[in-house]
Amino acid sequence: MATRTIDRAVVRRLEQAVGRDGVLWRPEELLAFEYDSTIEKALPQAVVFPTSARQVAEVVRIALAAGLPVVPRGAGTGLSGGAVATLGGVVVALTRMSRILEIDAANRLAVVEPGVVNLELSKAAEPYGLYYAPDPSSQRACTLGGNVAENAGGPHCLAYGVTTNHVLGLEVVLPDGAIAWLGGRARETPGYDLRGVFVGSEGTLGIVTKIVVRLLHQPEATRTLLAIFDEVDQASEAVSAIIGRGILPSALEMMDREVIRAVEPALHVGYPMDAGAVLLIEVDGLREAVAEQAAAIRQVCLDRGAREVREAEEAEERERLWAGRKGSISALGRLAPNYYVLDGVVPRTKLPQVLRKVYEMGERYGFPIANVFHAGDGNLHPNVLFDERRPGETERVLEVGAEIMRLCVDAGGSITGEHGVGYEKRSFMEWIFSEADLAAMSKVKAAFGSSELYNPCKLFPTGKGCGEVSQRKIERLMAQVGPDAYI
Repeated sequence: MATRTIDRAVVRRLEQAVGRDGVLWRPEELLAFEYDSTIEKALPQAVVFPTSARQVAEVVRIALAAGLPVVPRGAGTGLSGGAVATLGGVVVALTRMSRILEIDAANRLAVVEPGVVNLELSKAAEPYGLYYAPDPSSQRACTLGGNVAENAGGPHCLAYGVTTNHVLGLEVVLPDGAIAWLGGRARETPGYDLRGVFVGSEGTLGIVTKIVVRLLHQPEATRTLLAIFDEVDQASEAVSAIIGRGILPSALEMMDREVIRAVEPALHVGYPMDAGAVLLIEVDGLREAVAEQAAAIRQVCLDRGAREVREAEEAEERERLWAGRKGSISALGRLAPNYYVLDGVVPRTKLPQVLRKVYEMGERYGFPIANVFHAGDGNLHPNVLFDERRPGETERVLEVGAEIMRLCVDAGGSITGEHGVGYEKRSFMEWIFSEADLAAMSKVKAAFGSSELYNPCKLFPTGKGCGEVSQRKIERLMAQVGPDAYI
């Protein structure tokens, strides 16, 4: 793709808005901002680092007046291309807006800026006996503004919900540069739930500049179990059996043989190298209830073929087990130069047959596929391992990715559970939404005053200048396999 340059007069106006040290525009300075954590790439024309809502608003007005796209960006850990400047333009990087403005322990809430790193909020709330529940695997790096944009989840969303369940209010800069509040400090506010509409809108409706989140009390007791299985099918069946017993763990995660093979040599967390799959299960709450649940979960796993169920005896052991889970995707770099992380959802009861088909697809395309995912709510993360230096390999990876997404949809699931649609999966929206649905969503976007210049080529199947090459490839692939191939 040809490098797009930016008018120096626009650069000067941006520098006047945020300061000279807050604007990057030379091509060599922009390279680190041409991608997020997926495989899509596009170079912006400028990157701007505002430090206040007023500065964000001014940057938006300058960019749109110059006819330049505006792309909000957090820490760049997103996994759907949401922060990629697909058509160039101005990336508004919010990492300098990183203050925790208030922790209100009495009302169990915090007010933060969008650049606050997720884990830092829980650390700040810990002295008050509180914490912030949504915990993406990139928790040590991802920012709360990005979490709001993508409606991020994490291992503990099974019991506690995703980002939207913990956001009370938002200060946002709208596409015309106006600053507005959606929601507030109360759990419920009268009128339309515009806060709920904004969370998960992937930067297409505006830019978050302040966030009011609710905090939870730290549980009285926590128990963490590692159930070890010889086969993925056994672990999958145990997941449904646990939920079927009426037990709702705070977390229920699965890692398969490929993931264990990457994680254990790198992090030495205690996953057995000869296991076909492990379940990492956590329960928390009142001490007596937690003890009963842990015992019941242990028995269910043994009944479903677990050869062993271990329990973390100390906090350090628990942290070590979770370090393996949260470091699992990055550890895959030991197995291949590149990996493509997918994000589909299927009913829990369909896990065994869907996973079998995922492995079959990997064999057919010639790619190893490592699975690590939120098994409790059927949120799959197949990781396709490949080498982008080999001609044609990236295109084939995208094809197998599309086929896996279609498999999830045909199993009664969805194209994303927490990573968002972004650029990566926008062509798949028509699989789960009708034309009327998409038209209604477009009207919401218009109601916020958004245009094609506001994070273009994201979320919606079409967009001016966004290209339809991937869509044509997907259509050819689906014509080959047939619409009912995976039902």
